[in-house]
Amino acid sequence: MNTAVGFIGYGNMAQAIAQGWVNAGVLEGGQIVACAAHFDKLEANAAKLGVKPLHTPAEVIEAANVIVVAIKPYQIKAVLGPLAEALAKPGKFVVSIAAGWDLAKYQELLGEDVHVQCTIPNTPMAVGKGVLVTESVNTLSDDETTVFEGLFSPISLIERVDTAHMGIAMVVAGCAPAFTDMYLEALGDAGVKYGLQRATAYRLAAKMIEGVGALYLDTETHPGAMKDAVCSPGGTTIKGVASLEESAFRGSVIKAVDAIVG
Repeated sequence: MNTAVGFIGYGNMAQAIAQGWVNAGVLEGGQIVACAAHFDKLEANAAKLGVKPLHTPAEVIEAANVIVVAIKPYQIKAVLGPLAEALAKPGKFVVSIAAGWDLAKYQELLGEDVHVQCTIPNTPMAVGKGVLVTESVNTLSDDETTVFEGLFSPISLIERVDTAHMGIAMVVAGCAPAFTDMYLEALGDAGVKYGLQRATAYRLAAKMIEGVGALYLDTETHPGAMKDAVCSPGGTTIKGVASLEESAFRGSVIKAVDAIVG
């Protein structure tokens, strides 16, 4: 792809996206530039993929045609406000990965000449298995939309939702990986309890999680039906399912989401 991408902010999520692009052959490291608050740390992180470190957001905007806003939400007004004119130049568009910032907020800050697509990614993009929650409204041209999808579809499921549901979609796709990591760790602990090597237990559990997700995406079979297909009458699996129900497993997951959304 003949595209130059610039990250304003190069933290964990930005690095995961860049890693995904390079691994998938979407971009080479030399097609990516980035700036961050601490230049020494930026240089070290950028060197891993051959990304070019720059000192300022203005330099990033000058060097790239796709600008990924990857700083903290509270920093956006101060950092991007003075750069509205540069961002509005022909041939440039903004992809925001900042939670809580939608198109209306960017237009209020930057005006309506800046082309913007708001998204919320998750870290599995690093291995080409990500989700990109994408605001259904945007100001990209058709050509820019093609570039956007060409960048992100090889490393993620692009799921478009209306503005009102960006928050809950973020929780399901962006926060729940931490819940799943806890589940993965718990299965690993259980495996070790009964004699498995920890690395073996983690591999088995991780591949199982990946496979269940892939099976759903391929068939769109209701998760309850998928669960029932594994539960033989009087068998071992239904005993574990019953124990999870006694411990309010599903209710606990919903409460965790409530704790974030509420």
